[in-house]
This record gives sequence, C-alpha cells and structure tokens, in this order.
Amino acid sequence: MEKRWIRTPAPDSAIVSSLTDALRVGGVSRVPEALISVLCQRGVCGYDEAFAYFRPALTLLHEPLLMRDMDRAVARLVQALHSQQRVLVFGDYDVDGTTSVALVYSYLLPFFGPDRIDYYIPDRYLEGYGISEAGIDFAAANDYSLIIALDCGVKSIEKIAYANERGVDFIICDHHLPGTELPAAVAVLDPKRADCDYPYKELSGCGVGFKLMQAFCQDQGLDEAPLYELLDLLAVSIAADIVPITGENRVLAFHGLRLLNDSRRPQRPGFDALRELAGLAGELNISSLVFGFSPRINAAGRMGDAKRSVAMLLAGSREEAFEKASVVDKTNQDRRGFDTRITQEALEMIAADSSMLQARSTVLYKEDWHKGVIGIVASRCLDKYYRPTIILTQSNGKATGSARSVVGFDVHEAISECADLLDQYGGHMYAAGLTLPVENVPAFRAKFEKIVAGRITDEQLIRPVEIDARLKLSDINDGFYNLLRQMEPFGPGNCNPVFESEQVYAVPGSARVVGTTHLKLTLTQDGHQNVDAIGFGLAEHYEQVLSGQPFSVCYTVELNDYRGTKSLQLRVKDLRWA
Repeated sequence: MEKRWIRTPAPDSAIVSSLTDALRVGGVSRVPEALISVLCQRGVCGYDEAFAYFRPALTLLHEPLLMRDMDRAVARLVQALHSQQRVLVFGDYDVDGTTSVALVYSYLLPFFGPDRIDYYIPDRYLEGYGISEAGIDFAAANDYSLIIALDCGVKSIEKIAYANERGVDFIICDHHLPGTELPAAVAVLDPKRADCDYPYKELSGCGVGFKLMQAFCQDQGLDEAPLYELLDLLAVSIAADIVPITGENRVLAFHGLRLLNDSRRPQRPGFDALRELAGLAGELNISSLVFGFSPRINAAGRMGDAKRSVAMLLAGSREEAFEKASVVDKTNQDRRGFDTRITQEALEMIAADSSMLQARSTVLYKEDWHKGVIGIVASRCLDKYYRPTIILTQSNGKATGSARSVVGFDVHEAISECADLLDQYGGHMYAAGLTLPVENVPAFRAKFEKIVAGRITDEQLIRPVEIDARLKLSDINDGFYNLLRQMEPFGPGNCNPVFESEQVYAVPGSARVVGTTHLKLTLTQDGHQNVDAIGFGLAEHYEQVLSGQPFSVCYTVELNDYRGTKSLQLRVKDLRWA
C-alpha cells in the first residue's frame, strides 16, 4: 500500500545548539543531533524542560483542587464517610472505566469497609453506555446515597435528574467533552469543562478519579504513598484510552509502568495473570499494555459482564487472579473469533462490489454481526482500504454502529450532516458511534459517501508516515538506544521517533520474505554499519530490494529479543526508491 512521508520540520539550528550546550553543561554529553532535534520538536528546549522530561517526578503533578468542583466532591465524599453512608463506585465497561473503578474502590475500601462500599458496571447490551436508570435504581434499592461515576456522566442530564428524584447523589469524574449544559450532580469533575482552569486537559477517566482520591487524601492529611501504589491501574488506563502521553499523563504513566516492571515488589495478581496469558516476556511498555492487556480487559465488556474484569483487577491472590483472568482470556478468544469472521465477511462484501471498491468511504450493514466487535472490524477495514469506515449491525430493532476515520478527516462532522437520517450519534474526529432506523441505511450510505467524496482529498486517502528526523545508520548503537529509551513512555503526543536514512542498501543475501507478508533484511550505508531490520507487511518490496539500487528507509529503533539473544533492530515503516 502506498504511503505518504510527512517530514516534521527541523527546529531552528540555534535552538538545537542551545539545548546541546545546556545538556553538556548539565553533565549530559554526546547526544546525537537527531535526538536533540526530536526533543526540540516536542517542546523540550532547555535544561529544565529536559530534566522534567527525562525524570518525570510525582512532584510535577498538579494540585487537584485546581479542578472545578473538586472542593465540593471532596466535601460530599467526607460527609458520606463520617455519616456512615453507603457509596457505589460506578464505571464504564471499557478498560478506562474498569481500571477507574478498581482504583477508586481499592483506595476507599479501607475507609468505608466492605459493607458500605461496592462497585457497579452497566451491562453493555441491557443498559448501554454510561449512567443508567438500572444502576440508579440499584443504588436506591440498596441504600447507596452517593454514586461516584467514572469515565462517564458528563452528558447524563436526564439520568442525574432521575437520580436526584430518587435521593441518590452523584460525583461525576469524566474526561469527555461536555455539552452546553452540565448535569445537576453534586460535583462534575472534568478538566474539559469550559469553566475549569485545571492546567492539564488530557487526563483519562481513571486519571480524573485518581485526582479525586488525591484531593481526598490531602483533605484528610494522609500519606499519598498508598495511593501511588495504584498507579499501575492508571498506566493501563492511559495506554488503553489512547490519551496523549504528555504532561501529567506522562508522569503518571512513567510511575505506573515502573510499578508494573519492578520485580522487587509484589505485583498485582491480576496483571501477573494477564502478562502470562498474553505471553508478555520482558519489560512492559505502553504498546504491550495496549495490545496485551487491553483486549482481554475489554473483552469482558464487549462479550459479557465487565464486572469480571474488575474482579480480576481486585483479586488478592494468584489463584483467584488466574481463575478470573482465564475467564477473561477465554472471552477474548471468543471475541477474536467473532471479529476475525466478521472482518472477513466485511472485506469480502467490499471486494465483491465494484462501486464500493471505487467509493471514498465504506458503510457496511449486516444484521447478525456481533455488536461488541464492530468497532474493531471498522478499524480492520480501515487498515485495508484506508478511508472513512462505518460498520453497522442490528440491535434492538435499530441499525447501530461504529465509525473510524483517516488522519485529517472529521468523521463525526460528516455523520452530523446526516442527522436527519439518524436517531442519535456521538464521538469525535476519528471515532464515533451512531444509531438509525434499519430502513434508512441505504439513504445514509449514499448521503455519507456524497459528503465524504465532496470533502476528502486524494492525499488524505494515502496512509501517512510521520518522520521526525534524518539519521545515519552509523549513529545507531547501544548508547543511542539507551538515550532513546529514556524518552519513554512512548504513545500519542510522545511517539517513538521515526527516523529516515537515505542511500541505504540491503546486504547481499540478507533479504527474505517471512510469513508471506513480512520483509526481513540487513541494511548498510556508506559501506559500513550493518543493521538488521524488519518490515511487517512490506514483502511487496522484496524484488526491488534485490535489484541492488539504493533506497531511503523510515523506521523506529527497537531491541529484538530472540531466544534470549538481544540486538538492535529497525522496525521499518516504509521504503522508497528515487
């Protein structure tokens, strides 16, 4: 598949020189210019910024009371504590929601005791997303006077009004963009509120819950160390919810990963079980949490009861954790079977329809597809055809689905222009959900295609590869990689740098196709410095590599651990000939 290379503009040479000098004065020397350039691109332009970036200390966390309504939230929580009231911790059924619940419930349990605090996860199919009347009714029937809602609630105007009628108070901890009206809860904690001056806006839902616990801890004059022991849960939330790894999230993810990788301390049994079931050897990073932990935790909500995931996260022993995690893992295997079959069906539908092959968008509907995996299927179809994609199935007599988009195209806005055909919709630029009458699907497909075709550019339909800096292969060594690793954790907003090297060759006899679609080879430049490389899905370039002509390559640098033998390897994104 063709890709377009987008080279990040190089920073001003004076800024690069200034940071180089500042690091040298600070005792850090011999940093390759390519890495200095990347740091400057990411706003790290002086020694103080570099120190905070490479050593993200917990002292850099913002004061929680800066968040709007935090004082009211803490006052209501303390009232519940001292008045012997019961508290229900309510969370969404995805990874962010379940880790939020595990964190808040774990921290508050010693204060309230098991008889006065419990948790609740709504059923994805019976109750839907967010705060539900069923959850409120459960609270009222069981004498829970306060609900702490995590990763949801900021748009639940009617549900909170219903809770008020039933005498159930709410503290909302959300991170989604609010509407023009806020629900009438005791407190609405959301850094994205227009009237909230909290300095960092990109916390996960679990992050907002953590800030509430931090404020409670400070109000009660408690040592924050036990709260920091729960940052492993927050790191998983940050990874799974694809929030930027910048600012406060970077600090929280850094320390959460440190907990997950500290072999000297007892690990959370649930995460130990997930690590083993996912076959994750070595050190965990954001990527291994996204691809190893997240699908398994998510699967419980997609295919069954998300409370299973919370129970696994809260398990107190290895035996209990493996019992719970095995069920979650089996659910994930079932989920994978569904999404593999449905993805194959979806791709066959596109391939069999010439008009669909020529379209600028994909809209597919099949009534028996499993609702829990259609978002994954939309992503798989986008990977294949790289265009705005909507996958629909039938649920409760309606067509309901998930949308995914390409870089630079606002799929939520395009869907909103079809509002006359929809019952409801929501989301953001690159991912959205929608519901509509089944009979409206053909009209919606036609209108959505017309909107996309009239707005999307040819360039946006070519997958981009963003390149941070040019690099000589001779600069890649253990010292370079050790410096690169100190830039972790990598993720959105702080991605693993992508480098470009020009005029490289494949070492004769090194290129081969692995597993039918992958390209394995050894690269050389200027007649020296051979470096092993692998390009997943790049076997189409095999014959051209054998031609002996020089080419440019863009890649990330990683450590390959093969049967205990570790060596530096390039993860190739694309190759290009002059």
